Amino acid sequence: MVYSETIHLKTKGFSDIINITDDVQKITRNSKISDGIISISAIGSTAGITTIEYEPALVKDMQEALEKLWPEKMHTRHGSTWGDDNGFSHLRASFLGPSITVPLNKEKLVLGTWQQIICIDHDNSPRERDIFVQIIGE
Repeated sequence: MVYSETIHLKTKGFSDIINITDDVQKITRNSKISDGIISISAIGSTAGITTIEYEPALVKDMQEALEKLWPEKMHTRHGSTWGDDNGFSHLRASFLGPSITVPLNKEKLVLGTWQQIICIDHDNSPRERDIFVQIIGE
């Protein structure tokens, strides 16, 4: 069986980190699938999906680390070509990746005690984002 749903988010941009674990768990309940795999994908080239211990200090650490690796003010050919100055956001999203797969067992996400699923919107302005969630299983 295959079940799909979309999560709609409003973000602040600039590596805004949003915990979507509860949203994904709700979708698994809606699916009536007990065991399988869940694909969680950010739609767009400037957002990513990963996991983290979602607590304020680590969220800030993640944002600061991303800024050190790909600073908002860095010169990019993309920014020069398109004039949108968001080349840094494409680089951040590309390195983190647009999606993850999480196992589903007995109607529960298989995650560690402190592991949450997050969307990170790296773009340089607030956005409305869609996260596509697809569950394959039985």
